[in-house]
Parts: sequence; structure tokens; C-alpha cells
Amino acid sequence: MVVDEVARRCGITAWKRKDAAMQALDAVRGIVFVKPTTFMNLSGTPVRLIASWYRVPPEGVLVVSDDMDLPFGKLRMRRSGGHGGHNGLRSIIATTGEDFPRIRVGLGRPEYDSIDHVLGPFNEDERRALPEIVAGAADGVDLWIAGDDEAAMRLVNSYSRSEPG
Repeated sequence: MVVDEVARRCGITAWKRKDAAMQALDAVRGIVFVKPTTFMNLSGTPVRLIASWYRVPPEGVLVVSDDMDLPFGKLRMRRSGGHGGHNGLRSIIATTGEDFPRIRVGLGRPEYDSIDHVLGPFNEDERRALPEIVAGAADGVDLWIAGDDEAAMRLVNSYSRSEPG
């Protein structure tokens, strides 16, 4: 959702399927948007293939991922690091190393099956909150694209969604 929002802000409408991902190129800004179509635990392969094709070093690849270890709607951004148990990040690290920035979007830890939580629909309260959360993460991506990773990290790491009521 965050990648789609940033692409929308950049006026991107044309996506193509290549290298096990949906890709869109913003040639003006020099941005390649990538949404792997593989299982999450195999997402490192398309990331590596596409980054290699466009000659983008790992530090030039910003990964946006969900994270059950963060409360719903909490955002975190780091320049690099480990996978924290996230199989998608584990796969990307296995193919590129740890030196890529990432924004994690909190899903919260469920009391029931994790797979259903991650793959299932959002509840009504979550659906209402999503536009604000997605916009907050996308604002951080925009700052990172503009070359201000310090400002991006300050914005993302201090993000706090407004509570209803």
C-alpha cells in the first residue's frame, strides 16, 4: 500500500511484470518501484535482480515491510540491520546483505494464527486508520527519495497516528 501511494504521488500508472515482481519506472526521478510477486520468503531474488539490472547498490534500495512486532500503525525506519525474524527481510538480506534502509509498518501481534493475521483482511477500525498510516510511511519515503534520510528517519520514527474520538 505504501509503494502504491508513493507511486501514485509520482504519477506512476504503468506497471509491468518482470523478474518475479511488478515494476514501474519513474525515469524523471530515477526511481524504480518494485512489488515482488513471489512468496514473501523469496522476495530477495526479485529485489537483487532488479537492483542489479538498474545498478542500484543496497543502500539505494528502500524496503517497506510489515512487522508484527510493532503495534498496529507504528512506523520505524533504519539505515540497515537484521531481519528481526521477518522472512521477507531475511530473504533480501540473504541476497543483498544488511546494508539497505527499511521502513517497517506495524501490524501488531495477534492472539490467534499469525498467517491469518498477516494475510487476512483488516478489521473495520484498522481500515479506517490505514490511509493515515500509509500516508505517514509514504511521507518518509518521499523524504528519503529527496535525499534527506535523516529527516525521513525523524519523521517516520516520531510518527504517531491520531486516535479516533
